Amino acid sequence: MDQLLNREERLPAFKLTIVQYAIVAVLLVLLSGLWRLQVIGAQNYRTLAEQNRIRKVPILAPRGKLFDREGRLLVDNYPSVSCFLIREPGRDLRADFPLISRGLHMTMEQLESTLTHYALAPKYQPIPLKQDITPDEVEFIESHRDELPELETINEQRRLYPRNGFAANLIGYVGEVSDDMLNDPRYAYYEPGDVVGKSGVEQSYDQLLRGTDGSQDIIVDSHGREVGVLGQEPATPGQGIKLTIDLDLQRAAEAAMGDRNGAIVAIDPHTGAVLALVSRPTFDPNDFSVRVSRDEWNKLITDPQHPLLDKVIQAQLAPGSTFKIIMSLAGLENGVAQNLKVVCNGGATFYGRFFGCDKRHGPVDIMHAIPMSCDTYYYTLAERLGIEKIAYWAHKVGLGQKTGIDLPGEVSGTMPSEEWKMKTFHEKWYAGEVISVGIGQGAVAVSPIQLVRAVAGIASGGAMKRPHVVEPDQVPAEYRQAMYDSYPGTGDVQVPIDTATWQTITDSMAGALDPKMGGTASAVRLENIDFAGKTGTAQVVNHSAGMKSLGTGAARANAWFVGVAPRRNPDIAVVVLVEHGGWGAEASAPLAARIIEAFVDKQRRLDNNLQEAKVPAKVEVGAVWSEPPEASPEAAKVTTAAVKEPAPAMHGGHFTLPAQ
Repeated sequence: MDQLLNREERLPAFKLTIVQYAIVAVLLVLLSGLWRLQVIGAQNYRTLAEQNRIRKVPILAPRGKLFDREGRLLVDNYPSVSCFLIREPGRDLRADFPLISRGLHMTMEQLESTLTHYALAPKYQPIPLKQDITPDEVEFIESHRDELPELETINEQRRLYPRNGFAANLIGYVGEVSDDMLNDPRYAYYEPGDVVGKSGVEQSYDQLLRGTDGSQDIIVDSHGREVGVLGQEPATPGQGIKLTIDLDLQRAAEAAMGDRNGAIVAIDPHTGAVLALVSRPTFDPNDFSVRVSRDEWNKLITDPQHPLLDKVIQAQLAPGSTFKIIMSLAGLENGVAQNLKVVCNGGATFYGRFFGCDKRHGPVDIMHAIPMSCDTYYYTLAERLGIEKIAYWAHKVGLGQKTGIDLPGEVSGTMPSEEWKMKTFHEKWYAGEVISVGIGQGAVAVSPIQLVRAVAGIASGGAMKRPHVVEPDQVPAEYRQAMYDSYPGTGDVQVPIDTATWQTITDSMAGALDPKMGGTASAVRLENIDFAGKTGTAQVVNHSAGMKSLGTGAARANAWFVGVAPRRNPDIAVVVLVEHGGWGAEASAPLAARIIEAFVDKQRRLDNNLQEAKVPAKVEVGAVWSEPPEASPEAAKVTTAAVKEPAPAMHGGHFTLPAQ
């Protein structure tokens, strides 16, 4: 019986084998898991452990400063403190929103919107919560480290621009990179929250100005409190850039334009360097140094005056009688204008329609046509030439094409031709349409930068230069080439112009300032200065060509003037546009004369020729300065997780700088 029981209790051999294999399998699973944790995943878990005690705090690189051509400061930076949100694993940030809202003076909606906006950003990346916070907000963060370990303060530099929109459209502004920009390959290396240039020089030279951010590894305890610094990778500041702008001439141009709407641009015809650039109305780029509110932004972009529009490179308007310089060039180069004489009786009839002139000029030849600005002469010249010959020479001097200036958003304008009309309207060109083109009306549309380059080139014997606001030697060769590729245009070209043509046109432009020649701008003649130019009055509504009425309000004609000094191989060329200003001789020519006079006066001072030279007014510019800690006790309160010692009190503001 006992033997029978022992035989029944004994397990079969195959069952014992299964149990043994099962035990071995379990052990293998445990061992493989241990191997995965201890060996394969060691680095990953070590990193996670480090992140529990190490916090990476960014060190933001200051943007490069901007200077005028003589090294005088135009755009600076000022010290600021911003608050960032650190997303701690397992922490419910929304539970802290009521306290954060009260301490940082933000609404719950703002906090929710910020968190939602950065929901897809990497968890290790700090979220910019509020920029340029006040000392009391810094104090709130420091005093609530235990309750709000997710809040961090970071020192950064913010832009300090000249006041009152001085050179704002030229300089541009900065702002947070947008979602659309992040989807653009050009911004592949940017991350949400980065500050980038949004217009002007700030945009076109952003890669040089922005520098490279650094970081600091801060050791924190289990409550998120700082206990030490592990290491630091310093930030590399952005490159400072010297612009071609002359601060004295810019000041003269800004003062001349005043509160008028329009544009002024002055260039050096020898090099294409932009000496002054003004666009009105303007805006204050300091408003963008800290994030602009949605209401403020909507107000700017819906403003019918378009303050963000740089009219020097983006306005497309009929040039009026300033186009008669190009008409003279086409007429002389085609051998038509030399012997053309007309009798102006207040207008003439072409193709069965009467086209008026503003006066009865009597007999007019090419030497008097520009000074008197006789429409009848140029109607006749346009009829003789035809649209194709006019368009050929207009294109030769760059009208209807971008110049390639190193600023974003340049427009090409319009120079009509038979091909243009067929391509644009699918209609043939009618001969009668050329009459209005002869006086810079009809479909002709130019930008001020195109016009100043064209006239400067003609006055320089055909040497057309690419306009630029930063000298090429200020940037690396590869960056300069990339700039040319990004902003294509007509660039530097030599247009073959007969010497007699060049001399005739420049002498006629000088006659426009001569009362003996009946010059339309003789009232702004400058003594002892070889000043030449051309007025222009361009209708903005569909009036009959040559109408004496200038219109009123928004229908009032635009006033133009283009001038050079001296008349041949000029050292400066200026274009002035006053929107709805009426007669160019009254609204624009005096402004150009002030700029030319300021330029010549400065040149005389630099040449130690003080005769009749005038001292320019002082210029207000931005700056920062510091005081010892004891002079400003509040400054010692502004600290970050990385810097605890008292710092000198930093101040930002403006001061006047004497012109040199």
